[in-house]
Amino acid sequence: MTPEKKPDTELAGLPGWLYPLGFWVAVGLLALGVLFPRLAALAVGWVGMVPVLAAVWVAVAAWRRDRRLSLAALAALGGLVVVFVVKGFLPGS
Repeated sequence: MTPEKKPDTELAGLPGWLYPLGFWVAVGLLALGVLFPRLAALAVGWVGMVPVLAAVWVAVAAWRRDRRLSLAALAALGGLVVVFVVKGFLPGS
């Protein structure tokens, strides 16, 4: 009799706690932003940083297991860098 294999709850190399934690931290920061408006910019920045942190996590954690997944995460991060560099060349930014 073989032991039952536990279902893999890890999605694309991400731990199951990353996005829920990022969401609830953002909700808390947004709620505090109502009382302290200077925190609103931090809250919006955090919402944008959660996917970046997820891509960094996948790029580092999945390197030995799945190099294609890790390279895809690095390509996504590289795309973000290109967007910010090109945005700097646009007038009025």
